[in-house]
Amino acid sequence: MDGEFLDQQELRSRILSMRDQHDALNNEVDALAENGVVDQLKLARLKKEKLRIKDSLAALNDQLTPDIIA
Repeated sequence: MDGEFLDQQELRSRILSMRDQHDALNNEVDALAENGVVDQLKLARLKKEKLRIKDSLAALNDQLTPDIIA
């Protein structure tokens, strides 16, 4: 298998792990909003990290799903 691509089992494992990280960050952002704690810098960092994870998830899902040329 090409060294650039992980095998499907590893991809699924990383995707699940990253989804858990994304959910944890989402919960942390929600908790900050509910508690009325408005640390704009922390909130921005958390949102940026969520976005980075979301982009990585999209890339991993693209590797997992083959392109079909019609």
